[in-house]
Amino acid sequence: MADVNITVLGAGVVGLTAALVLSQHANFKVTIVAKHMPGDYDIEYASPWAGANCLPVGKPGTILQRLERDTWPELNRICKHVVEAGIHYQDTVIYNRAKDAKSVTGEWLNELVKQDPWFKDILPNFRTLPSSELPPGIDSATAFTSVCINTPVYLSWLVGQCAKNGVILKRGIAAHVADAAVLHHTGNPADIVINCTGLSAGKLGGVMDPTVYPGRGQIVVVRNDPGVMSTISGTDDGEDEATYIMQRALGGGTILGGCLQSNSYDPFPDPNLANRIMRRCIDLCPALVSSPSTTSSTSPPDISRLSIIRHAVGLRPMRKAGPRVEAEKISGVWVVHCYGHGGYGYQSSWGSAREVEGLVEGVLGRVERAKL
Repeated sequence: MADVNITVLGAGVVGLTAALVLSQHANFKVTIVAKHMPGDYDIEYASPWAGANCLPVGKPGTILQRLERDTWPELNRICKHVVEAGIHYQDTVIYNRAKDAKSVTGEWLNELVKQDPWFKDILPNFRTLPSSELPPGIDSATAFTSVCINTPVYLSWLVGQCAKNGVILKRGIAAHVADAAVLHHTGNPADIVINCTGLSAGKLGGVMDPTVYPGRGQIVVVRNDPGVMSTISGTDDGEDEATYIMQRALGGGTILGGCLQSNSYDPFPDPNLANRIMRRCIDLCPALVSSPSTTSSTSPPDISRLSIIRHAVGLRPMRKAGPRVEAEKISGVWVVHCYGHGGYGYQSSWGSAREVEGLVEGVLGRVERAKL
């Protein structure tokens, strides 16, 4: 079978995973071309800033729901059998306040906080908490087992797996998506370009998607052990602010978040927001700083007992209609788009890569038929 040259544009979690899946085809010669690579910490490059975990939020019948559903089996497999990838299981609790339903954060987490979500038969150990286990102010809650990912370790693992399969990684910038075809490592034009440019899809020539926008997130990384991964449907500090806690695998620290600030490119941590995040996280999980019995419900949370590693800001690559995963011909080059994953890149990455694989095979089938 003739070789097929493929250029993957972008080296975030979606691009790396797509390249890895495609590299499993012996006749696919894959090059990853990217401005930023794992190890870089740049505001344009979203993947290193992510928590990251798997908390499904896609609504039934949407592409995001399908991608999340199809990603979990592989995350579960890696967690069980590939310890060096930097994924571990986490007991998870999701708290819901009915009053948050119409807020920005409430809409964001609408599917996650349901008592009967579509993923209840997919993620292990799902249960609805009885009223006797609900903290004051909480209307309902669910618990299940999920995973949390040490993103620097996991991205490096993906790079290693790609390299093992013969993928070539090279730094480069393409002003137009079709230009990526000539950046293939063989020196010959790529037959197909995979567009995994995330937020940059809004300004990439040939794409220029006006529906792409940043969803600013801010976190605090601490050394404290929460003992559980948790989130809540909203806050009283602002409708685009959020509260979530997750502990990364392999000593990656505990992530305290956060916010979802649309159309903000501000790369600098806001100290006032950071203080609100830390206070909310201690309120949600007093075990971060003490045993629950030593925390007074009338005294403010003592954020001085948090051992801070760093503050960080990342820009989620949002898209109004959700992820775009489809093929089209641009300036004579076949392009498979795979971008717009927002804050769900890790938990939808393997499903996205499999869809890219199917689209590539479909394009090749069209090309073959056209030759007949």
